[in-house]
Amino acid sequence: MRIDVWLWAARFFRTRGLAQDAIDAGRVRVEGERVKNARTLRVGERVTVRIGDVERDLRVLALAERRGPAPEAQRLYAETAESVAAREAERERRRLQIEPARAIDGRPTKRDRRQLDRARDAG
Repeated sequence: MRIDVWLWAARFFRTRGLAQDAIDAGRVRVEGERVKNARTLRVGERVTVRIGDVERDLRVLALAERRGPAPEAQRLYAETAESVAAREAERERRRLQIEPARAIDGRPTKRDRRQLDRARDAG
């Protein structure tokens, strides 16, 4: 089975095209190596998928030609314990640490700009 079809059937990507783009960008690895879209995937292989900041390390348990419901898709793979622990740790870190970019409310107003200029000139 092609890896792009499997990623789509396992519901990691909404479309096969998005799965192909991720594979081409190197965000999908099989046994630690970059692959092509048409690479044949086998049961028991280790697949690493990075979506955004989240990286999942999976073991292929089954193959499916069609995209089924989510519970059926979850039976196609098993995520390693280390991968689950790393995702949980990252989720907790993001919850506790406020991202600096979130504090910015857009461009400074004219008043904000004047205050910035005054602070810069005073220093």
